[in-house]
Amino acid sequence: MPRVTFVQPDGERRVVEVPVGVSVMKAAVNNGVPGIVAECGGSCMCATCHVYVAAAAPLPPLTADEDEMLDVTAAERRATSRLSCQLVLTD
Repeated sequence: MPRVTFVQPDGERRVVEVPVGVSVMKAAVNNGVPGIVAECGGSCMCATCHVYVAAAAPLPPLTADEDEMLDVTAAERRATSRLSCQLVLTD
């Protein structure tokens, strides 16, 4: 089962095991990770699941919708910015 490490702004780390096929956003919400609001429920419509990714595995390419939503995030957009609702875990 894949593991995701969520790192809070204060450096606190939380590692959660997530079934294959679940988004990083759902993993955060299901495990009470603060900072992932997910107002739209994973529809790529709100950017409240914005995260910075330090990926050890390849990520899917940005879609046009995700790219557009990343322009309106509350926190600054960085090269490592992604919407966690668009990152579905695989083996």
